[in-house]
Amino acid sequence: MVQQPEKPRQLPLDFGHAPGYSRDDLVVSPANEEAVALIDRWPDWPAPVMVLSGPTGAGKTHLAEIWRAQADAVALRPANISSSLETLETRPVLLDDVDRGPIDETGLFHLINHIRANDSHLLITARRFPAAWGVTLADLVSRLKAAPVVEIREPDDLLLAGVITKLFADRQIEVDLPVVQYLVRRIERSLATAIRVVERLDRMALEEHSRITRALAAEAVNAMDEGQAEFDL
Repeated sequence: MVQQPEKPRQLPLDFGHAPGYSRDDLVVSPANEEAVALIDRWPDWPAPVMVLSGPTGAGKTHLAEIWRAQADAVALRPANISSSLETLETRPVLLDDVDRGPIDETGLFHLINHIRANDSHLLITARRFPAAWGVTLADLVSRLKAAPVVEIREPDDLLLAGVITKLFADRQIEVDLPVVQYLVRRIERSLATAIRVVERLDRMALEEHSRITRALAAEAVNAMDEGQAEFDL
């Protein structure tokens, strides 16, 4: 019996995918409505320094970018705050993903004092609550304890479906609703998992010259489940 040649597979190239950060792109559900309300009510905030906390992929950066544009805020790097303090004047400040790397603790302490003194606002986003950031400067620990935290919870069905749809749209991929609904039912209720499955499906569709169908989605989810099972062993 003559073996049929395998279907040629295309090597996918990663050109990067710029996410949409407009207000119209924002998916709102009970899981993030408190955080969305915080952004929408600015400058009527309960405190000059606010912390927005949530898991990877929860939309913290999306909300932060909406607020940055709305408030004409300055985005600073958490590891290098001190060098920018003299140029801030009274503008609001954004520190995004503050717990992903080193924190300029002295700079953050002086920044909070500057924000308070100038009747301005500081928005900090992080995966974890301030107590888990590993801050050691006692005066800064005290300042952070006074900052209210608004949490984005793990996604409900509405948010997970909206995020999956948006992740495909960011890659300029149109996916039928039954595919999205299947993924919502089958994947771990985690935004990080949603990101991984969309990336996997994009690569599989490119390799196989195929649309993203429910069958392809099932193949991707099963492969991820098997991989996790092997990892668990």
